[in-house]
Amino acid sequence: MNPPSPASPVPPPPRPRRPFYHRFLIALGLSSALITVSLGLGILGYHYLADLNWVDALLNAAMILTGMGPVNPLNTDTAKVFASAYALFSGLVFISATGILLTPVFHRVLHRFHLEEKDLR
Repeated sequence: MNPPSPASPVPPPPRPRRPFYHRFLIALGLSSALITVSLGLGILGYHYLADLNWVDALLNAAMILTGMGPVNPLNTDTAKVFASAYALFSGLVFISATGILLTPVFHRVLHRFHLEEKDLR
């Protein structure tokens, strides 16, 4: 067999394709980590700034993070300011985690319908 001529270079080997479920599991891990860190920040804030015990701090942080609202009344201005900032932060975390989790799904749909970017020249 003749070696390939310099005019026709040998194409590089194809990149190994990662299966969809592998990309989805990575996205699930990233979004879970984001939610876990955010919940931890909320628990610490409610515990130390609002003087709630750990279980009540967890309950309030989880309720705010899911968009349900606080459970325990807040007595200090510091706790109220923290709760306001945490509620705004939680809204962004929810949108970000949803986007991270749905990215592999949308990517697969785009490839399924052959909607990848085309050269517009």
